[in-house]
Amino acid sequence: MKSIYEIIERPLITERATLLASAKEDPQYVFRVARTANKIEIRRAVEAMFNVKVDKVNTILVKGKLRRRGRNTGLTPNWKKAFVTLKEGQKIEVL
Repeated sequence: MKSIYEIIERPLITERATLLASAKEDPQYVFRVARTANKIEIRRAVEAMFNVKVDKVNTILVKGKLRRRGRNTGLTPNWKKAFVTLKEGQKIEVL
């Protein structure tokens, strides 16, 4: 069994994530999570880490990008993003 810190790698602080978190209705928080984590593990990890109740979790696999260093090319690794919606009246203060 993975620990909550292995499941949730870090919160994503982007312009879109900030707008989603500050929404009046159904604020969503965005996290970079382990690729092997499922929605149930992500839900339990967020509830344990931030002491909140999660309403739903949506995930997306983000494909790696092509990067070049001179004439050498490579790919950045694929990763998973999770959009977490909290129950009514819940809030994550740190983000």
